[in-house]
Amino acid sequence: MFNFETFAQSAGQLLDIAGVVVIVAGIIVSTILLLITAFKQHSLHDVYRTYRQNLSRSILIGLEFLVAGDIIRSVAGDLNLDSVLVLAIIVAIRLVLGANLEMEIEGHWPWQRSSKKE
Repeated sequence: MFNFETFAQSAGQLLDIAGVVVIVAGIIVSTILLLITAFKQHSLHDVYRTYRQNLSRSILIGLEFLVAGDIIRSVAGDLNLDSVLVLAIIVAIRLVLGANLEMEIEGHWPWQRSSKKE
């Protein structure tokens, strides 16, 4: 017989694993690109900025997977005030981190996007 709670818990764990894999793979790929770029470019500032942007992108995508896993597990489990508060704290932390990483990547806050299309 199909057990939704077990399925949701497993799906949440798979999303957590995917999030960790994305972050670690992003670190590895960003570091490899850093080494390749460092030999081609002479501007240390540009190499450093590109490295931080690449790291920020992988962390941001990994966080999306991790938050999705937490949401699925929270909704599938026993909903009580404690679990809702923990989920709210996790989402709030993700929002702050996401906004800061977006600032790092784009150079402006998410709500300051230009109205003209590129």
